[in-house]
Amino acid sequence: MKPIYKILIDIGPLAVFFIFYTRSGLQASILPFMIATVIAVLFSYVLERKIPIMPTVGATIVLLFGGMTIYFDNEVFFKMKPTIINFLFAAILFGGLLIKKPLLKFLLGAALKLEDEGWKILTQRWIGFFIALA
Repeated sequence: MKPIYKILIDIGPLAVFFIFYTRSGLQASILPFMIATVIAVLFSYVLERKIPIMPTVGATIVLLFGGMTIYFDNEVFFKMKPTIINFLFAAILFGGLLIKKPLLKFLLGAALKLEDEGWKILTQRWIGFFIALA
């Protein structure tokens, strides 16, 4: 995938969110953000002909918590989203350690060449990072 498409897919939904947020507030920015996120995942699928796992998980959480925020008219649900995502990523990586499969290797294997022990150490660091972010 061309780098410009990758940037648009990654940054596009956030740009839409912040444009609407600065003009109309949080509640009015959630629906455009949800739509832009779905479009970005679909666009990524069309370009690569495979389902992007991480953006799809993120889009599912955006749709779930964004939908609850709109339905219940309560911004707390949307504000919980980053915490839930970070705990989810930490739990997935921890699960990979428990079953002795370095899940980061599946995500970053093309970018990093490490031995299994290196993947284990990197995964442990990332688990700590995601928990700290949450």
